[in-house]
Amino acid sequence: MKKMILLAAVLLLPVTGWAASYTIDPQHTYPNFKINHLGFSTLHGRFGKTSGSLEMDLAKGTGSVEIVIDVASINTGFKKRDDHLRSPDFFNAIEFPEIRFTSTKVSINGKAATIVGDLTIMGVTRSVTLDVSSIHCGVHPFSKKDVCGFDATTEFNRSDFGIKYALPAVGDKVKLDIEMEAIKK
Repeated sequence: MKKMILLAAVLLLPVTGWAASYTIDPQHTYPNFKINHLGFSTLHGRFGKTSGSLEMDLAKGTGSVEIVIDVASINTGFKKRDDHLRSPDFFNAIEFPEIRFTSTKVSINGKAATIVGDLTIMGVTRSVTLDVSSIHCGVHPFSKKDVCGFDATTEFNRSDFGIKYALPAVGDKVKLDIEMEAIKK
């Protein structure tokens, strides 16, 4: 009888790794980019407003990711350049206010993952792969909410999305890093 009670108690415990839904925390999610600037240096920038969702089943090694980036929130630390990046020469933020990533396949292997998906910039969609080196999930020490976070990287050519202004002086290859935290729904 004691074994049956113990087995029932174990089965009722929450199991880490079961499928869970999360909302991206915009206060702790940072899409950053790097691009060659005129052959002299690397220009760094970031987007300040991000939203989206995350589904993960760590036990099965699957999930889905939806990330929406507000193009107008671009910040390179120089207002004149940021305004130019929002213009039709680059992101055309008025006509295309969002950059969107939607996963098509998520493969989680332990603490690492590969996320294949569709990246849409200026109405053009291309497949990219986000490489995730570590996934960390747990209870947030301050909010006491369940949180998962990861750092993902990818590279792509901006010309593939129709952003060709100042090529080749301003580099074509963009490195995108996304540091993300998401709160369990």
